[in-house]
Amino acid sequence: MVTRRQALKGSMAVMLMLGASPWARGQQAAAVDGVERLTDKIAVVTAGGTNVVALDTGDGLVLVDSGASGFGDELIARLGGLGSNSNVRTLFNTHYHPENTGNNELFGSSGAAIIAHDRTRHWIATDYWVPAENRYELARPKAAWPTESFFDTGSMEEGGEQIDYGYLLGAHTGGDMYVYFKDSNVLAVGDVASPVRDPEVEWAAGGWMGGRVDSMDVLLEIGNEDTLIVPGTGPVMTYAEFQAERELMEVVRQRLFVHVRQGEGAQDMLDAGVMDELGRTWDEPFKFLYDAARGLWGNHNKLDPDGI
Repeated sequence: MVTRRQALKGSMAVMLMLGASPWARGQQAAAVDGVERLTDKIAVVTAGGTNVVALDTGDGLVLVDSGASGFGDELIARLGGLGSNSNVRTLFNTHYHPENTGNNELFGSSGAAIIAHDRTRHWIATDYWVPAENRYELARPKAAWPTESFFDTGSMEEGGEQIDYGYLLGAHTGGDMYVYFKDSNVLAVGDVASPVRDPEVEWAAGGWMGGRVDSMDVLLEIGNEDTLIVPGTGPVMTYAEFQAERELMEVVRQRLFVHVRQGEGAQDMLDAGVMDELGRTWDEPFKFLYDAARGLWGNHNKLDPDGI
């Protein structure tokens, strides 16, 4: 069992790593809507507060995520300045959330191939229950559905760029994926990174803390110290910044395992200081702890080496 002293020691190590991170730079707000060039071929476009990664292939664009609904015209206008041909050929969905897939229908109806994990396809194409809001979310129009789905990994080449992609099991939802532009060393990870927003583990969709930490390890193995990492929301991260967030998530995971095994609820954990001395603050710590605890019970049956 991890003691409070051990966990606090771990959190101090995390704080030492945060010197150049977005959190230590004043927990800056999400990037202002616009275009940020990462290479001569790849840009991050924001419209509606979420990030869209765009690769200019010369014959059209490859996108990672389609941004928030209601901002399609703004997004298209910004994409139009990226190359001589701004038609979207391929669109990847890192997960199903509407703020990241809001313009799927717009691009899908224009002929773009939409690629996602099979679980993401199910969330987009079928009605589902939203426990936190006590309501159903209806299936999206068919033009918004992924046209190609996968279960493990895949690869393609577009415009001279090798694009690798793969499944991140239980990281944020049950259908997360990464997209790695290997030649440009740019890694899009959706909401598996949270430089400015509260990290979210959507237990009802299969996300949990163990899956999140494991998936962050997978991403660190894919990248290297020069990799640029693009989250679903917020500023582009360096490899070191992403590694610091992973270490922070590990400290939180260890603390949660101990307290959940003791039968504590979210308020008990807050009172016990589970969220203290982490080097950053949460906007809604109770919600995070509630969701994380539900995720642990819902997605794992052994919470420490000696298990129960």
